[in-house]
Amino acid sequence: MRKAISTVVILLLIVLISGAWFLWQRSGAYGWNVLLRRGGSYWITVAADDARLSPSMRLALQPAIPDATAGAGAWKQVELGFEAREVPVVAGGQEVDRLYLNRFDPARFRFIARNEPGGTKDIDQWEAALHAGGQGGTVLIVNGSYFGLKGEADTPLVSMGERLGPSDYDAKAGAWVANASGTHVVDLAGRDWRAVLDGAENAMVSYPLLIGEDGGNAVRAKSNWLANRTFIAEDRQGRIIVGSTKDAFFSLDRLATFLLKTDLDIKTALNLDGGPIAGLSVRSDSYRLKHYAKWEAQVSEGKVSLLQAPRDVPWGMPVVLTVERK
Repeated sequence: MRKAISTVVILLLIVLISGAWFLWQRSGAYGWNVLLRRGGSYWITVAADDARLSPSMRLALQPAIPDATAGAGAWKQVELGFEAREVPVVAGGQEVDRLYLNRFDPARFRFIARNEPGGTKDIDQWEAALHAGGQGGTVLIVNGSYFGLKGEADTPLVSMGERLGPSDYDAKAGAWVANASGTHVVDLAGRDWRAVLDGAENAMVSYPLLIGEDGGNAVRAKSNWLANRTFIAEDRQGRIIVGSTKDAFFSLDRLATFLLKTDLDIKTALNLDGGPIAGLSVRSDSYRLKHYAKWEAQVSEGKVSLLQAPRDVPWGMPVVLTVERK
């Protein structure tokens, strides 16, 4: 009996060690942190009217989606060169989502791309790591572009002069770039991203482009992928807008259409990664906002897949965009 028990224990140890080795090889420290933080993540198949979806998502999954319009909302000066605004998204006579908008004068604020591959920081921990007060203080933190299985940048990225992410990449959408000439959201159509990022202090390639330099909706592939959304845009006065949604009413093409119908006067707009990682923190003496994202659902061949995690905790954010005072 003792021999049998010892054999079982040894076999269990072998299984555990093999599983731990596989997870480390596949996902590194990021995979371990995902497992310890929220118990992993998984997809479940749900009906389009399932109560586990938000009411806004259920509305967006109807055969006929009502048109969305912008409710009333005005810019509020938070501090010199920084304004904030909330825009209700109204459809079917009710508010179904809300845009959190932050508009910056790039002459007064610096835009920084950061990558913490271990995924140890959620929005609260990024706040703790980046002080908010005074010159150089971080006033905004939001998720950035996409990342791979090991939490490393999955698109080309420049962080405080250091090149990160893949060197061989086919970028046809857009990038935000901060260099000696200022900060801009660039349409990469017909451009080599390497040349665009050359000399940048901070930059981030992402996709899809929401609004191109031609002033039109640049989202080519329409889908019913719903998620908490974040984006960075440049308006026609050269100001930079960082936006985030409260809920997950928008697919990417409908978000682009909505932005074009607002009074934001956007020149170019670029989507950033969305879903439960799309946390947002805004900190200033006169204005504070923190948003914990939650939602992501994909629709394929009529089937709705909802992203879930065993533990309801904020997700780690390996790639972020931060805005700080110069």
